[in-house]
Amino acid sequence: MRDLRIVFMGTPQFAVGVLKKLINENCNVVGVITAPDRPAGRGRKVSQSAVKEYAISRNIPLLQPTNLKDDAFLEELKALDANLQIVVAFRMLPKVVWEMPEFGTFNLHASLLPQYRGAAPINWAIINGEKETGVTTFFIDEKIDTGAIIASEKVKIKKDETFETLHDTLMEVGSDLVIKTVQLIEKDKATPKLQPKSEVFKEAPKLTSENTRIQWKTTLAHIDCFIRGLSPYPTAWTLLKNGEDDPQKVKIFATTIIKDEHNFENGVIITSKKEIKVAVEDGYVFIEELQLPGKKKMKAHELLNGLQFKKEAHFV
Repeated sequence: MRDLRIVFMGTPQFAVGVLKKLINENCNVVGVITAPDRPAGRGRKVSQSAVKEYAISRNIPLLQPTNLKDDAFLEELKALDANLQIVVAFRMLPKVVWEMPEFGTFNLHASLLPQYRGAAPINWAIINGEKETGVTTFFIDEKIDTGAIIASEKVKIKKDETFETLHDTLMEVGSDLVIKTVQLIEKDKATPKLQPKSEVFKEAPKLTSENTRIQWKTTLAHIDCFIRGLSPYPTAWTLLKNGEDDPQKVKIFATTIIKDEHNFENGVIITSKKEIKVAVEDGYVFIEELQLPGKKKMKAHELLNGLQFKKEAHFV
């Protein structure tokens, strides 16, 4: 049995669940590496990462390097004397960092590798209408998400799954998989397998303003998956053109869909006293929750109380 000394690297809430599990299972976490404090929110107040807040609450030694190749940081990392490093939702590590510990550095990725390598695997699995996804642990190498796989666990994607619900499920399943992986390494029973190179891989690129915009010329099924896969963060968006008013960027959080035949153009908005529906190729998208610039998130009927949609109103 190996005596493990673990350094944990991560930043967002997804990583906190894993770190908590390690602590609760009495794993010897000798240090935590997380992102530097950054301005966030409307007020641009400097905020700490979710991982930093938890590490401080448990009195775990903490490092926040801006440059992972900085000599001073590397000396501090070496001084922690870890023999295993675990990475969850952090950033790409230089070789000098990931090859430092005796038993290697492994990463938890929120997909069934080699599918959905990249920054946003949870979102893209829902957007693409997948029926299942999962979590994978693998030893880090020079490229992104390409290292030898240690273990994986499948998770079904529910019909009404959103990014938020799937994120929470995968955090829980992923936490258990990390513990399983630690135990395999501890007992010297890990048998990593190289990822296949011949398959056609689906990617999970970083989400941007361009690739989170709703395309109303696509089908109901695609739009439904797209909005759920981006809800509540970073949120699918569209432009509202309402008569002579300037176009407004509208975030859409929740919808329902109904197949139906009609003669409207894609993106045309039809309203009643309590409903906002949008015509698309094979039916209507009913808007349930949305947000206008400078306003709070609201239900469709709340918006209708304060905004008059012109006859030619449409989303583009």
